[in-house]
Amino acid sequence: MTISTRRPHRTAAALACAAAITLLASACTGSSEGGAKDDASKDTTITFWHGWSQPSEVKAISDNITAFEKLHPNIHVKVVKNVTDDKINQALRAGGSDAPDVVSSFTTDNVGKFCASGVWADLKPFLDQSHIDPAATFPAAMADYTQYKGTRCALPLLGDAYGLYYNKDAFKAAGITAPPKTLSEFTADAKKLTKATATGYSQLGFMPDFHGYESTPTHFLGQWGATYFDKSGKSDLASDPSVSAMFQWQQKLVADLGGFQKLEKYRTGFGDEFSEKNPFETGQVAMAIDGEWRTANLTADGVKFDWATAPFPVPDDQASTYGRGYQTGTIIGIARTSQKQNAAWELVKYLTTDTDAVVSFANAIHNVPSTFAALKSPKVDQDPNFRTFLDIAGNASSSTTPASINGGAYQVSLQNFGYKYESGQVPDLKAGLAGVDKEIDAAIAQAQ
Repeated sequence: MTISTRRPHRTAAALACAAAITLLASACTGSSEGGAKDDASKDTTITFWHGWSQPSEVKAISDNITAFEKLHPNIHVKVVKNVTDDKINQALRAGGSDAPDVVSSFTTDNVGKFCASGVWADLKPFLDQSHIDPAATFPAAMADYTQYKGTRCALPLLGDAYGLYYNKDAFKAAGITAPPKTLSEFTADAKKLTKATATGYSQLGFMPDFHGYESTPTHFLGQWGATYFDKSGKSDLASDPSVSAMFQWQQKLVADLGGFQKLEKYRTGFGDEFSEKNPFETGQVAMAIDGEWRTANLTADGVKFDWATAPFPVPDDQASTYGRGYQTGTIIGIARTSQKQNAAWELVKYLTTDTDAVVSFANAIHNVPSTFAALKSPKVDQDPNFRTFLDIAGNASSSTTPASINGGAYQVSLQNFGYKYESGQVPDLKAGLAGVDKEIDAAIAQAQ
């Protein structure tokens, strides 16, 4: 039986939903002002809304809440589980006694709107009074995706890091002795591992198509360190050479492995991503880009072949950055409408900066710890395949997709372009990316 330890990945539909949520958030200015005027030493009850729903996840966060209440016997936490971003935003817009004090979200794409609209409180005063330096506490990518234009309205609460999964038995059969570190090595290995048939494949080295589960443009671009926007906030996809380089690499790999039509036909035979029918688990693909949660799935499903993990390869001209990867994760913050912000901060501070709390939660739900101290803790899961992702999370070259005023809409635009480009509908890459820039800039201007 498969145990999914992670929420579904961000497909185009999910990103579109996140973009729509941010339009709602623009009206979420709250019906009353909150504040940090409460006495956190007095007996009080705060409400915490989170999105976890699986029994193991709910137990893990509940255990941390229990530990917090033992340290702060005067602060009682009312927990509401399985709450979505749209419900959070509706509650914050309405305000009142039923609104949450502490909120968490799986959607880092919405940080820009949360911060810009002020529905989540600015955490800088709380961090300053607690003498917490975000840059010294959280890995760079995580510190980046919890702020927007200098306003930090969220903190990371565990993370996801992306790396390479590879079938060691298939590697051995193909005469490959080590995982690839550069994209040229990766391409060579993908070709060696591919066993084509007249109608498809008996084994594919890697599925490069943008519909191939986690093989998205943003995940690939993490290996180049793309910035997405220039210093003025304009979309710079067409002028960033790393973006063109990624699309050209992907297109060549598609051609080298048999062409888009053949790959897409093969992809239709893949099972559900979060099941034992995942194409890496079934042996349909010998390499995959995926997150740290997959290690738990592979172990729980008892796959029949030997496998391992490594950082995903990097461009040859950036070989020194090997070890990097794309990152995202869960975020947590304080509702601006909360009248108990000091007490709320005590909970947020504990969940995000107490090393034992972060480690125990990460171990329980099999996500990446979100502080430098937790990543280095001897108590964190020491499995070598999981530690690959700890190293990626701590790598200074790892990156994320930046926050935007209209959430993940710019990523939807890029992903939709990727679908057209890989299928041959875009003859001029540069011109096509320039068109995406215009689309993104227009959407951002409308959202401001």
